[in-house]
Amino acid sequence: MLISLILLATAIILDYLAGAYVTTVPAVEAPDLILDNIPTLDLDFIFLYGIILIIVVLLVYPLLFKIREFHRVISQFSLLIAVRAAFTTFTHLKIPAQALVFTLPRIFSFITFQNDLFFSGHTAVPFLGFLLFRHSKIKYFFLVSSIIMAAVVLFMHVHYTIDVFSAFFITYGTFKIGECFFKKISKGS
Repeated sequence: MLISLILLATAIILDYLAGAYVTTVPAVEAPDLILDNIPTLDLDFIFLYGIILIIVVLLVYPLLFKIREFHRVISQFSLLIAVRAAFTTFTHLKIPAQALVFTLPRIFSFITFQNDLFFSGHTAVPFLGFLLFRHSKIKYFFLVSSIIMAAVVLFMHVHYTIDVFSAFFITYGTFKIGECFFKKISKGS
């Protein structure tokens, strides 16, 4: 469990550093067929409080119902955050011009960055929940949440379509790598 928490702290630091970095480097805006053909909608309440709810459920559900899985959830979540930090660092996309401008509450200002787009964490985190709990009924909550959050970030124009679609594939790959890696660590100890 301690190793999982150390991984989580490391991933959060890496994500912060990646976000701070991409805010300062030149980024490019890309054309996007889907964004160019859908309206911009103000869904900031779902954007902010939806992801908070998803993360809380992701962390509290195993604490209440699958305590033996808690370290695995934290480890997989940490790996996903660290992988996203790497992708963000290497992909300098500028936020789309039609993006909805909104202000997050001050408490979230330390994790709010510009141009930390690739890949969509709002889509990836609930999809990771779906993969982690694919044998439980809560998988439906996470799958639906992933689809809803994908639509939200697209309609708000705060992510490119490639950020959203790739999140499913990258999350699945990260999950499979994590399964192999964390299984080997468990057997080794």
